[in-house]
Order: sequence, then C-alpha cells, then structure tokens
Amino acid sequence: MIGRLNHVAIAVKDLTAATDVYKKALGAVVTEPLPQPEHGVTVVFVTLPNTKIEFLEPLGDASPIAKFLEKNPDGGIHHICYEVDDILAARDTLKAQGARVLGDGNPKIGAHGKPVLFLHPKDFCGTLTELEQV
Repeated sequence: MIGRLNHVAIAVKDLTAATDVYKKALGAVVTEPLPQPEHGVTVVFVTLPNTKIEFLEPLGDASPIAKFLEKNPDGGIHHICYEVDDILAARDTLKAQGARVLGDGNPKIGAHGKPVLFLHPKDFCGTLTELEQV
C-alpha cells in the first residue's frame, strides 16, 4: 500500500526566513508561497532530487500549525507524507486495522491538487502521517 516518501513537512513561523536559509545556505530550489485556506496554512516546497520538504506557516490564529507552534515555538517537523495509489482503499484498509483517520475521514485536496488524508500520530509511532493519492 505505502508508496514513496512524498515530503517531510516542517512548521515555521516565517516562510521567508525559512526559505532564505534553504536557498542561501543550501542552494535549494524553493517554490512560491501557496495559501491553502482549507488547511489553514501557507506552504512552500523545497525540491530535492528524491523528495520534497514542505514548509508550513500558519494562515490565521485558528490554524493547526499555529497551535503546533505554540507548543514548539522554534518550529519543527510536523508530519511526513507517503504516496498511495488509491487513497480510499488505503483509508478503508487502515481503518479496518484500527488506525484513526483525522477529520471526517474523507480526503481533502492538498497543496499538490491531489486527495490527502491524515492519520492519528498515536497510531504511527508518534508521527502525524499524511497519505496523498498519486
């Protein structure tokens, strides 16, 4: 079921500062900021040869990233994302095995324009896990 690692997401207070570090210190290619109001974040992606790094900045005080940054003021890794061929089949298999899908259990459209779901961190070694359909 699990496919390749799509991205590692890092919560940050300031997208500009975070992307400057990656651009200047590491010479990384970084996308333009993309507001995702339905997820409460603005994102940018750092393109790597084998995956991506996603920076998440809160979009408003109600953002789940704002809450994460309250607990982790310096930011940090927020979640990892794996690709799956069929997100509904993956969801149903995982739920049958006792995994908890966050939200209402239905996929939302993510920053790549593809369906995504999040899985409860307590079910995956303390790590918030995102599934993205390829």
